[in-house]
Amino acid sequence: MAAPVDDMFSRCVDPAKASNCVEARFIDKVKGKGLFAKRPFKKGDTIFIEQPLVSSQFLWNALYKYRACEYCLRALETAEENARRLSGRAALSLPHPELCKVRPDRHQACPHCQVMYCSAECRQAAWEQHHRLLCIGSSHHDPDHPLNKLQDAWRSVHYPPETSSIMIMARMVATIKQGQLSLLRNLFTTALYEDRLSQWFTPEGFRSLFSLVGTNGQGIGTSSLSQWVHACDALELPSQQREQLDALIDQLYKDIDKETGDFLNCEGSGLFLLQSSCNHSCVPNAEASFPDNNFLLHLSALSDISPGEEICISYLDGCQRERSRHSRHKILRENYLFVCSCQKCMSQMDDADMTSEEEEEEEEAEGETEGDDMEDEMTDV
Repeated sequence: MAAPVDDMFSRCVDPAKASNCVEARFIDKVKGKGLFAKRPFKKGDTIFIEQPLVSSQFLWNALYKYRACEYCLRALETAEENARRLSGRAALSLPHPELCKVRPDRHQACPHCQVMYCSAECRQAAWEQHHRLLCIGSSHHDPDHPLNKLQDAWRSVHYPPETSSIMIMARMVATIKQGQLSLLRNLFTTALYEDRLSQWFTPEGFRSLFSLVGTNGQGIGTSSLSQWVHACDALELPSQQREQLDALIDQLYKDIDKETGDFLNCEGSGLFLLQSSCNHSCVPNAEASFPDNNFLLHLSALSDISPGEEICISYLDGCQRERSRHSRHKILRENYLFVCSCQKCMSQMDDADMTSEEEEEEEEAEGETEGDDMEDEMTDV
């Protein structure tokens, strides 16, 4: 399913630079292709920056008023608006408003269906790529419109925390029907073994398409508040002002945790051509992030990487990577349909099989034992 080499870098911000830094090549029939360094990278270096082939905000995330650009997923709320909504503090005023990079004066709505974009450029790009076909005009709030019914059906079977969106698939089909991305069409033709669009709508074709999105989609998170906090952290302030600002931010996050919980960002997913060549490792040497508050993926080195070394990311979060080999394999089999053979997993082959639930029960038992021991010690004193 590999794309032509020249096309692998087509969505990078600097294709020529990226092609001089990394290469995608075939490994074996089990792992398929992988991404390899062509030059050395130091820990913290940006390896490349890439725009997705297609992306979409998660449907529940949008329904719960996480406002994002319909094209690039840039957060549309200012940092202060975001903080007020998430914390429930309507009168909250954030210091240093100049650090917020959201520009409401540049926002534009589609004149037909009123979905919002962060700029005229994004509105035009979406129209040319997929929105001309998917725009439903005045039927935007009509529950009986086929696209609205499709989204409602998806939400009814895919509750938060979300990992994908049916609209990514709709946008892929629309993109190809509008003729804007021949590369994407070629990828799907290869994946489905048929050069006919109608094949995507057979049960087998739909399952293949769904599997492609599920196993290759990369989560995207954007937040104007997070971007403002990072900018605040970089400020050079007198010690007293620094303490006051840090205390305000700490209290804000406590209020948000109490009011909203863990769902802080505009969230969605996208298909990234070059990044999707990265294989998984439970000890990754690279990670993806979205520091620009939009869909631009920055792949950065987590450790020094030598020329010829494979660049691997982790499909697991930090907590999941600390679980047992058996537990990690269970998550990867269920969500990504493969068995990991990274260095960490191979070194733990003889470890006892233990599921996540067993680990949690063991931790709870250890906590109770520690509590009993502490109680005994206090009694002894």
